Order: sequence, then C-alpha cells, then structure tokens
Amino acid sequence: MGQPCRNQRCDSPLAIPHERDGRFFNPGVPEHGFRELLKWVSSRRPGLWQPWIPSPPGPKPPERVADSDLRVTFINHSTVLLQTEGLNLLTDPVWSNWVSPVSFAGPRRHRAPGVRFEDLPPIDAILISHDHYDHLDVPTLKRLSKHRPPTVFCPLGVARQVRRCGLPEVCELDWNQFVNWRGHRIHCVRAQHFSGRTPFNRNRTLWCSWLVEAAAGNLYIAGDSGFGDFFAEIGRLYSPIRLALLPIGAYEPEWFMGPVHMTPEQAVEVRDQLGAAYALAIHYGTFALADDAQTDPPDRLRRALAVREDASRFWILPEGEGRDVPALSAKTFANT
Repeated sequence: MGQPCRNQRCDSPLAIPHERDGRFFNPGVPEHGFRELLKWVSSRRPGLWQPWIPSPPGPKPPERVADSDLRVTFINHSTVLLQTEGLNLLTDPVWSNWVSPVSFAGPRRHRAPGVRFEDLPPIDAILISHDHYDHLDVPTLKRLSKHRPPTVFCPLGVARQVRRCGLPEVCELDWNQFVNWRGHRIHCVRAQHFSGRTPFNRNRTLWCSWLVEAAAGNLYIAGDSGFGDFFAEIGRLYSPIRLALLPIGAYEPEWFMGPVHMTPEQAVEVRDQLGAAYALAIHYGTFALADDAQTDPPDRLRRALAVREDASRFWILPEGEGRDVPALSAKTFANT
C-alpha cells in the first residue's frame, strides 16, 4: 500500500451538499428516471458512424518535458497525456476495444488510440473522473500497474475498484478537497454527471473534474460533465487556467443527454467562464455513446468558433498529435 492520501478540504463557495442516503446527486438538477430512458431507447435515431477509421499512430511522446513547458497529446476520447515540470499525467486512460462489462459487446472502439500503449512514457499519475467504462477501463489500469505503478487520483467510492487493478497508491477525494503531490496541488472539483457500472449501483460513487495547480498555469480536466452554473466560480477560484480539457460529444438527444453532457457550443461558453487561455476538445469521435454522429461534435464546435476572434485557442487535435501549450501572458487573455 502506498502512502496515505492526506487530503484537505478548502473553504469554497462550490461546497454544496451532493450526497444523501448513500447516493450522490447533482445539486439543483432533476434526475432522469426509467421513463425518460425508455422514451429515448424507443425513439432513438443514431447518427452515422463509420465502422472503423484506419489511422496510423502518432509519434512517440517525449520521455519528459522540463520546467514550465507544457505539452498535451490527444490520444482519443477522454484519454490525454499532459507533460510539464518533469511529470507525466494521464487522464481517464482507455486502450480497450470495448467499454462495457464484457469484452465482446457494448460501445466499441471506432478508431485506434492515437498513441500505442508501448510508446507511452513513464506515467506518474492518473486522473480518473468517474467510474463509467469509457473513463475507468480495468484492462488498461492493469496494464499500467505492471511497471512502476503511478499514483491514481479518483473521486469518492472509486478507489476500491482502482486498487483491484493492482494500483495501490490511490488518493480518493470529495468535491472541494485537495492534496499536495510532488510540488503540485490536485483539486477535486464539482462536475455535473452520474456514475455506476451496473444498473444496481447508480450514483453510489462520485464523479468530478480535476484542477491541477502548476507554477506556470493551472490545468483543468473536465472529465465528463453537463453545463452548469459552477464553471464561472471554478474559473474565479483557480485562475489563471493555462489549459482546459473540455468534452464536446454524446449530447444527442439534448432533452435527455443535456443534464450530463455539454454541447460543443456550451463547451465554448465553459471555456469563457473558466477564463482558460487554451482549451482542447475531448470525449468525441471514438465511442458511439449517444445519438450524435461521429463528426457532429467537431463540426458543431468549428461552426461555434467560426465567429470568434479567439477560435485558434480552442483546439481540435487529430488522435496522436502532441502540441506545446504557449506560456501565459497578458496578450493571451486579450480576447477572453
């Protein structure tokens, strides 16, 4: 077992009750029930997805990135490699072909990961946003445990599943808690989503976003979230945010998915509310999780950005592409 997680609670306006009777909930957001689920399932009109998109893997990422440099590599879906100050962070890692309880059914991969697993540099920490199969992938976590196991940060209730994958050093946090780790402060912050790996344990574990305080500018990892009124407060509390990873897919039909998945247009508004210098689109184009077509999310995002002077600061990266994130400057925020 690794060192205990000495997490601390911060005094924040974001602190709000979000658990009752052993289940978590989204404050102020009505929860869809079985009736709404049945309505969606019985009236689905899924958009077009290509069965398989052949794409060669991207180049091998650098072993480390020194000092205040920041490099982001989009692997695909919500899996992103963040490298800065000599540390390698991996978000919601998924290399499996299926994201479901079994390895032969459920949402399947429509394209290969943008970086081959064997090309990953040593991983120091994993940030898991919640326990859904497309964010907490047991086979991938077991593979990551084979060498030097990284530290894993996860929301309440998820640590037990992570430790079963052979990763002993797990830090489990509630919203508004933080932990100091290798010269950085890792904050667990509010998101608007849900959890559960079976129909019988819905919302028994928490979901979250992550905020990593770094000397050269903070990193925000949304994970998976619907649009809410709390993003502006996150931006106010944790400015300056150098890079935000924001989900743009799985939003159709909006009447059903809206509470838990933001649209591309909402992702642009979230970036504004966060005051993030740069943003990267995630959570699209790999697994068909809702009714939006494969190319709908990036197409809608491009249209939303077309009228913006700062469009070049919200990135849609090809799988496997790495990019150096510019340092913060007053000029960066001129059009924010």
